[in-house]
Amino acid sequence: MATKWNLDPTHSEITFRVKHLMISNVKGQFKNFTAEIEAEDDTFKNAKTTATIHTDSIDTNNADRDAHLKGEEFFNAAANPTITFESDALNEEITGNLTVNGVTKPVKLEVDFGGINVDPWGNTKAGFSFEGKIKRSDFGLNWNAALEAGGVMVSDEVKIAGELQFVKA
Repeated sequence: MATKWNLDPTHSEITFRVKHLMISNVKGQFKNFTAEIEAEDDTFKNAKTTATIHTDSIDTNNADRDAHLKGEEFFNAAANPTITFESDALNEEITGNLTVNGVTKPVKLEVDFGGINVDPWGNTKAGFSFEGKIKRSDFGLNWNAALEAGGVMVSDEVKIAGELQFVKA
């Protein structure tokens, strides 16, 4: 029988970086998300993973930029309130279906299993780090502006990463 592991949101984060003006990266995060894992054992081999990110929780430390990202030119948070990820295989990498802006595409992320430990209150916890790259245009996030010197304002490549801690149910 599979064991369920629930996200510990106070010890987890999902971040992204995107090249701006082709000269530096802008970093952001999603502040509201959930995830769970169903695993046959504590190795997590071939575990089922699901995650839901609330698009209106995007935070880039700039209210105007956040409002633009939540708007129709990017995530259209009113029409697409969540980003979802589902996978049936969690190993050294995880391949699953990512749905952003109503578009579902397969993605592959590198995963580092940090191990299992018991906290001072007796809760069994497991930690994972992940990172990968996606092309935002694959998900219909096409807004951009050409630069006078060449290039574009926002790169197509988005680097995503996470530090996730789960509690054994």
